[in-house]
Amino acid sequence: MATELAEGVWRLDCRGVNAYLVFDDVPTLVDAGTPWDEAAIRTGLDDAGLSVEDVGRVLLTHYDLDHVGTLAAIAPDLDAPVYAYGFDAQLLRGTRSPPLRNHKGLIQRLGGLVTDLPDLDVVGLRDGETVGSFTAYHTPGHTPGHVAYVSAELGVALLGDLVSASDGDIEPSGWLISYDTEAVATSVRGLATHAPPFEVACVGHGDPLATGGDEAFARLAAEL
Repeated sequence: MATELAEGVWRLDCRGVNAYLVFDDVPTLVDAGTPWDEAAIRTGLDDAGLSVEDVGRVLLTHYDLDHVGTLAAIAPDLDAPVYAYGFDAQLLRGTRSPPLRNHKGLIQRLGGLVTDLPDLDVVGLRDGETVGSFTAYHTPGHTPGHVAYVSAELGVALLGDLVSASDGDIEPSGWLISYDTEAVATSVRGLATHAPPFEVACVGHGDPLATGGDEAFARLAAEL
């Protein structure tokens, strides 16, 4: 099922996680649910009037089972580049493995047992790079290569798991699911300082904020 949060911004409801579709210069899929969300992704795109074949790019906020899980299943129908950053892009390509010495890395290792790597063109991002109307901001902490994307033109921030949302409040990624919570706090403060204002805050977990996203994010940054 898909819900339109704002004009051209759709939430795709997956298993405990959100993916998004944004009508930018090309239809852009943001993250891709768990390995068991192929039907949810395809149905959500259909609700928005598209099919997998119509997707022009994929923006990944990070590598985790619940954000890259469906890519392998939809890859045969997806003729689009997949953008990811640094270490997380290497994980998606299969050229690196999560570290066993970090608790979150161990969780990713276990998740990799049920996550197939997609046969897709994975494009490495640079911090500050523009893709469509979005600027990529390296926001490490939840994972080393976590990225947030902000479009001043659309007033939309794609925040991934840097933060989560509940009852209109935004909270930082916690210890259990993060590589480094101090880095999470630094990333939140940095994004609040450097990113342009945005109305819509698209989070990986919880209900996205269709309005007031920038104010909620700024409040969190001031508290950290």
